[in-house]
Amino acid sequence: MVNKRLLLCVLVLACVLGVSVSSVWAWTGVYHLEHEWAKIWIYQDGTIDLYYNITLKLDSGDNINYVLVGQPNGDFTIENATDQYGNSLTVADASQGSDYKVRVSLNSPLRAGQTVWFTLMTNVAHMIWEDNTTNVGMQFTPTWWNDAKVYDLRILIVLPVNVTVGSVATTSVFWNSTGVEDGRVTVYWEKQMLPEGERYPIGVSFPKGNVQYDTPSGIVVFFQQYGVALLAFALIIVFVGVGIYIAKRKPYLTPKISMETLGVRRGLTAVEASYLLDMEPTRVVTEMLYSLLQKRAVWVEAAKPLKLKVMPQFQDKTGTAETPLRYYEIDFLKAIKEDGTLGEEELAQTVMSLRDNVEEKMRGYRRGDTVDYYRKIVDKAWEQVEQAGTPELASNAYDEQLLWLLLDPNYSRHTEIAFHNRIFQPSPLWFWYWYGYQHYSPNPTYTPNVQVPAQSAKPPTIPGADFANNVATAVENTSNNIVGNLEKFANAIIPTSGAGASHEPARNDASCVCACHACACACACVSCACACAGGGVG
Repeated sequence: MVNKRLLLCVLVLACVLGVSVSSVWAWTGVYHLEHEWAKIWIYQDGTIDLYYNITLKLDSGDNINYVLVGQPNGDFTIENATDQYGNSLTVADASQGSDYKVRVSLNSPLRAGQTVWFTLMTNVAHMIWEDNTTNVGMQFTPTWWNDAKVYDLRILIVLPVNVTVGSVATTSVFWNSTGVEDGRVTVYWEKQMLPEGERYPIGVSFPKGNVQYDTPSGIVVFFQQYGVALLAFALIIVFVGVGIYIAKRKPYLTPKISMETLGVRRGLTAVEASYLLDMEPTRVVTEMLYSLLQKRAVWVEAAKPLKLKVMPQFQDKTGTAETPLRYYEIDFLKAIKEDGTLGEEELAQTVMSLRDNVEEKMRGYRRGDTVDYYRKIVDKAWEQVEQAGTPELASNAYDEQLLWLLLDPNYSRHTEIAFHNRIFQPSPLWFWYWYGYQHYSPNPTYTPNVQVPAQSAKPPTIPGADFANNVATAVENTSNNIVGNLEKFANAIIPTSGAGASHEPARNDASCVCACHACACACACVSCACACAGGGVG
C-alpha cells in the first residue's frame, strides 16, 4: 500500500511537471531583457523587500501575455506590480514545488517589436543565515533567463541600520561600488550582456548585532521550504539539504572597495546627455520635441500656445510604429492632450523619467569624465558641419547632428559661424526646420506637405545668416512656449528621494511607481534578493 501511494505521488508530480513544461514550451519566440534591475532592503527582523524593475522586448514570435519572475524562497508576500504607464498589473503566486515564481500578467499582449517596462515588489522572510564567523549574511542570484539575454543587470542592497562599510564582506564576486541611502550603507553590482541562462550569484555579510531576531538554522529553513517533497523523497532531500546548509555557511571575503570604477558611460542619446550637461528642463523637453519632429512622429499646428499633432502611424502612442521611439519620446506623446497642448504635470513626469533613467545608467561611472566625453561629441558634431565641402553636405551634416549641436550653449553663434558666406539647403523631410521656418520666419515662402513631405516641391535655398537667425529664434521660442504654465511645470518636478529606513512589510512607498520612473530611488533601482529561480514568459 505504501508503495502504491508513493507511486501515485510520483505520477501526480510527473503530471504537474509535464503540464508546466508543456505550458512553457507552448510559447515560441525570441525575446531579450533590455535591463533587469533589482533592489533589496534588509531589515533588522531578517526580512527583505525585493524590488524588480524589468524591461523586456519581444524580438519575434508569439505574443507575450505574462512574465514569470523568480523569488528567493516560498515565504514571500506579493505587494504589487506596475507598468510604465501606471497600470496596476495582475500578479499571482506561480510557484511549483521548490520553484518559486511570481506571475506578472501584462496589461495588454506584447507583440513582436514592442517593449514593456514593469516593476514588481515582494517581501521575503527567512533570508539571513549565520556563517562560521561572527557575521550573518545573505547569498542570492537574480532571476536568470534560460531563453533570453540580459543586456544590463544591476543589483543594489540596502543594509540594516548601523552597518558600516568597513564591517561588510562579500563572496568572490566583489561589488562595483558602495554608497549611502537615508543613512544606510548600500552595496552595488553591475554586469552587462549576460548570455542566455547565465547566473550571477552574489553575497553579502555583516555583524550579527545588526539584526535583532533569532536567525534560523539552515536545516529549519530547509524543512520549511521542502517539507512536502521530503514525504516522498526524504533520504535524497536530506543529503541535498546538508549540501545546501554547508554552502550557506561558506566564509566571506573582504573586498577592495572601488568607487566609480567603470569609467566613461557611453551610449547615451543626445536627449539623455542634455540632462547630464545640466540643460534647463524646458530645453530638455525641446530636445525631445525636435527628436520627435525628426522621426515624423509629431507636427506643430500652432506655435503660441504650442499645439502638437501626433502623426497617424504614432497615434497609439506606444512607439510601435516603423520608426521606434525611445522611452522618453513615448512619455512625451502621452503628455499631449486631446487639444494638442502639453500637460504640465505629465511633461514633468517625462522629465523625471528621463532624469531617473540617466542617473541609473550613470551608477558606478565617472560623472566628470562622462560629461567631458559628451562635450567632445558636441565638438565633433560641429567639426563635421564645418568641414563639409558643399552646402548640401553641410546641410545634411547639420540635420544628422542637430540634437547634439543643440547641446552647445552657443549653438546660435556657432551656427552663424559655420554657415558664414554659405547657403543652407533644407530638405522637405526636415520637420524640425519647417516647424521653425513656418511659425517663426516673418515671411515664410515655403510650406512642406506634412502628410507626405517627400512629395513637396523642392524648397528654396536660404542664406546662411538667415538660416542661423531662424534656427536660433525657433529654438528659443520653443523653449519659452513649451509649457503654458511654467511655474506649475517646475513645481511638478520633484527632487530625487530615497526609500524610507523604517520597515513596513512589503513596502508601500513603491507608489514611487517607482523607482526608476517618477521618484528616482537613489538606489539606481537595482537587482533582487536570492532569487533562486529562473524566469520565463508565456
